[in-house]
Amino acid sequence: MINLITFDLDDTLWDVRPALIKAEQAQNVWLQQHYPRAIENRDSHDLNQRKKDLIKQQPNLIHHISRFRQIFLEQLLLDAGVPPNEACEAAMQAFGAFIARRNDVELFKHAESVLEELNQDYTLAALTNGNADVSQTPLAAFFSFALKAEDVGAAKPAPDLFLAAMAQANSSPEHIVHVGDSHDHDIVGAHGVGIRSVWLTSEQQPSTLASSTIQCLSELPNIIRSLQSEN
Repeated sequence: MINLITFDLDDTLWDVRPALIKAEQAQNVWLQQHYPRAIENRDSHDLNQRKKDLIKQQPNLIHHISRFRQIFLEQLLLDAGVPPNEACEAAMQAFGAFIARRNDVELFKHAESVLEELNQDYTLAALTNGNADVSQTPLAAFFSFALKAEDVGAAKPAPDLFLAAMAQANSSPEHIVHVGDSHDHDIVGAHGVGIRSVWLTSEQQPSTLASSTIQCLSELPNIIRSLQSEN
């Protein structure tokens, strides 16, 4: 019997783009107010290239995106002539401005009602490669726990997040269904540890790995019931 349903967050329960735009704007407003030299005369191409360079220099940061952003901000501040101790503190404050808006999400239609329905019969958990905090969103009440890639040091499709969820819920693969929008991360990752999955996608091509595909979250309760009946 299914006892645990795990969910990806970004682009599964909400569109991540508006939240990221608002978060970036809040971060840059803070920098403009306090350390304008750090971002003046820097266009998006330049900033993106600097991020790529940082990942090449410290590849382990790819699984620690909050730390990655803070180090990136610290480097911008250091380049602008801010003393090291001050740059470190300022980077944390700029990141604070970012993360405060990161969770200001615009839910997909049906997300709240579907989770409310599923929460009556199943334990729900969030597994994300990002740094969204579901406890700071309108969906907080429906989740028993949430895990981030930076908590375990590896991002989906690596097995770490799924294994950590199994351990926390004291469950096993045959009792879990994972729901996500990324085939490469969510579906491949779940399949790798023997967990069934539901792929939320607009793709017309079926997946050979997903147990089922849906185009709208409203389809999910019926799919879960169908998978439950297979046991």
